Amino acid sequence: MAEIKIRKVENDSDKNQFINLPWKIYKDYPNWVPPLKFDVKNNLNPNKNPFFNHAKVELYLAEVEGRLVGRIAAIVNDNHNNFYKDKVGFFGFFECINDTRVSRALFDKAYEFLKSHGMDTMRGPVNPSTNDECGLLVDSFDSPPVMLMTYNPEYYIKLFEDYGLAKAKDLLALYIPKEVINNTKKMEQLERISNMVMKRENIKIRNVDLKDFDNEVQRVREVYNNAWQDNWGFVPMTEDEFKYIAKTLKAVVDKDFVVFAEVEGKTIGFSLALPDFNQVLKHLNGSLFPFGLFKLLYYKNKIDLLRVIIMGVNKEYHKKGIDAVFYQDVIKAGNRKGYKGAEISWVLEDNLAMKQTAEKLGAHVYKTYRIYDKSIS
Repeated sequence: MAEIKIRKVENDSDKNQFINLPWKIYKDYPNWVPPLKFDVKNNLNPNKNPFFNHAKVELYLAEVEGRLVGRIAAIVNDNHNNFYKDKVGFFGFFECINDTRVSRALFDKAYEFLKSHGMDTMRGPVNPSTNDECGLLVDSFDSPPVMLMTYNPEYYIKLFEDYGLAKAKDLLALYIPKEVINNTKKMEQLERISNMVMKRENIKIRNVDLKDFDNEVQRVREVYNNAWQDNWGFVPMTEDEFKYIAKTLKAVVDKDFVVFAEVEGKTIGFSLALPDFNQVLKHLNGSLFPFGLFKLLYYKNKIDLLRVIIMGVNKEYHKKGIDAVFYQDVIKAGNRKGYKGAEISWVLEDNLAMKQTAEKLGAHVYKTYRIYDKSIS
């Protein structure tokens, strides 16, 4: 039986191997969407990604007879532990061939790193935090992921469970097809509710002002850190982190799908939906050069799906029906632009209010992503 070697990523060559490994793992998986390699490289660069200002991360590669067969990141997020007053360590960026010997060796390495830093729980996958791509896909492998959602082979479930990782929380993706959105009776009802809520709460809505981008980002951050602070897995983002993510997303933002709710000029809520840029990335194979830029311009105009990423209001405005205002706005904009449907993701499995509101509109759960835990003894 060939020896499995786990080695730490030490230099740029190692990091490039770490970044390129998924192309080997997914060569026979047509629903996988290759990320842009420079985006992954930036996310893993301590000099560019502000996440590293409050986190310790080590990357590892698995080899068998000189052949790369897996990778993993071990992550200690100080902001998470300071916020929750706990000792949860994380793992992410996991990729592996279908071999439990390899997956155990990778998990062992992450486990050892987390234990050496005093952690008592190993949680993941997160890439590299719950503010980024996270969760293991555990069903519905027959369609590609939307933008900023994960995809993995079905056998990963076996690899995780073989190591004793157990479900901590499920993250749900709901889908609203165009047929439902075009249900006149349902949309008229939504409009009545939306108008009633806006009048009752004295709410005005407006689209993002991209010319005032920096200030708009700050307004979003204030709502985000207020609205989600009681949600499982929430970690407040620093100003630098928020600016980094906003800068990354700015190129794909459509201002018609970025909405602020205001009361007397003060921002109290925010909704963000993005065109599913994965429909473009699917054709770029991880690079804009030499021909990716032309493909980007061509396929960008063919995107027909939205991802509703964020809908939130400050805590004092919870349970006042403001989500109906946001849903109405995004649906009207989506219809106007000819989108065929939308994914709402991700929603915590126990966020019944959000789930029920979406289901009343005709959405249904169609994908499940799982976060796993393992006790560190």
